[in-house]
Amino acid sequence: MKKIIVAIDGFSGCGKSTMAKELAREAGYVYVDTGAMYRAVSLFCIQNGWMSDSEINSEALEAHISSILIEFRTNEKGISETYLNGKNIENEIRTLEVANGASRVSTLGFVRRELVRQQQLMGDKKGIVMDGRDIGTVVFPTAELKIFLTASPETRAQRRFDEMVEKGEEVNYEDVLANVIERDDRDQNRAESPLRKADDAIEIDNSNLTREEQREILRTLFAEKTLQ
Repeated sequence: MKKIIVAIDGFSGCGKSTMAKELAREAGYVYVDTGAMYRAVSLFCIQNGWMSDSEINSEALEAHISSILIEFRTNEKGISETYLNGKNIENEIRTLEVANGASRVSTLGFVRRELVRQQQLMGDKKGIVMDGRDIGTVVFPTAELKIFLTASPETRAQRRFDEMVEKGEEVNYEDVLANVIERDDRDQNRAESPLRKADDAIEIDNSNLTREEQREILRTLFAEKTLQ
C-alpha cells in the first residue's frame, strides 16, 4: 500500500480537523492542523501586544516571523497537540479571540509564505494528512487525495457554539454565527491564497451527515487512492 498526501480543505467549523485526525490515526499517518498554525501566530501577536480589534502590527510580526517555531507533538493519549516555540498552547489557541485573529493574520502574505514553507517540509516523505484552507490549491497541489469539506453557516455556528459552551465559555449563538460568516468572507476574498475548491477535489457537504457516514466516505476514498 503506497503512502500518499491527503489534503482536506474547507470552511471554518466544518470538522476538517476531526476528519483529518481520525484518518491519520487509522492510517498511521502524520496529522498537521494548519489552522492551529495560524492560530499560533495569532496568539504570538496577542501575547506581544501586536493585535487590536482594528489592526495588526504587521511590521513587528514580519520582523519576528522567522523566530516562530510551530510543532505538533503527540501526547500520551495519541492526540496531536500544538507547540509554539517549545510551549504547549493547545488550549490557549481555541478561544474565539485567537480564532478571529488567525483569520486576520492569514491574509498577510509573509505569514502564509512562511507557514506554507514549514508545511511543505512536513510533507516531504508523504504519509501525511493536512487540513486547512489552501492545502490542495497551494501547499500540495499534487496531493493524491483532495477533499473539500463544507456545511451551512448555521450548522457550523451551532457546532462551534456547543463546543464552546461545553468548555464553559460564555458566548451566544448570534455572535458565533456572525464570526463564522465574517471568517468565510475573509477566507474567500483575501488576496493571498483565498479559500477555493481545487478542480480535482472531492466535495463533501456534511450538514446532514452523521460522523460515521462521513468516516465511511473518507475511508472509501482513501482506500481507492492508496490501492491504485
